[in-house]
Amino acid sequence: MIALILALGSSLAYGCADFLGGLGARKAHVLRTVMIAAPASLAVELLLWPFLGASFSAGALGWGAASGIASAAAFALLYRTLAIGPMNVLSPVTALVSATLPVAVGLLQGEHLGAAGLVGLPLALVAVILVSAGHGAGSARPSRTALLSAFGAGGAIALQLVFLHQAPSDTGVAPLIIGRAVSSAVILAAAGLMYRRLGSERPAYAMSTAAGVLDSMANLLFLLAARSGDLTVVAVITALYPAGTVLLARGVLAERIRRGQLVGLGTAAVAVSLLALA
Repeated sequence: MIALILALGSSLAYGCADFLGGLGARKAHVLRTVMIAAPASLAVELLLWPFLGASFSAGALGWGAASGIASAAAFALLYRTLAIGPMNVLSPVTALVSATLPVAVGLLQGEHLGAAGLVGLPLALVAVILVSAGHGAGSARPSRTALLSAFGAGGAIALQLVFLHQAPSDTGVAPLIIGRAVSSAVILAAAGLMYRRLGSERPAYAMSTAAGVLDSMANLLFLLAARSGDLTVVAVITALYPAGTVLLARGVLAERIRRGQLVGLGTAAVAVSLLALA
């Protein structure tokens, strides 16, 4: 139950971070957004160090660095995907890929689900698609580049989650600190190499910073959830993050929540209840 609550918190934080990061990427080049978001996320994790502790063992360093490389790719690909759209087609693709890969890893590592879990897990995957869906058939078709970007973003998110899960459980926030330091270095180096192609638009500093802070909190909650529960369940619940984006779009941008999305939210509630029983 604790792992489930933490995963839900992680999902909500990821959804809010994506909403702000996607908006920020529409105002300036995506690298201008992530070069603010990533260091902001690192600052939060450094502030958490004295309270949660950190042990920089070989396992924490290796898996943390791997998650950092995946995180840098996830930051850039996800925000680029959300910026070029159409969101209602690309978001479910990203969410589904980010859910299914960790589930496969968890099952291969010997995790098992009870009867309630065997029903709840597929329901949660269906909810991921429904809650991400927008206008449906009337939507514009995404380009091949956009689809590849969505698959890449989902894969990068999945790898980041799997690598964090593999880090030793007694290392505190060390994997997060190492990961974010590596991702910040990669992003800043890429921004430096591509400086002339970033354009002259000023980034949305407040939104980019808030996106980084929320992403950091989402990573922390996921790490704590994965340490106290099964990766198969935690990853799927975390992949419901588009729900937070949908609700924010409704409250802030006055976007209409589609009937399918309402069904998805209800399906998610049922799935979470079944997974809690499992």
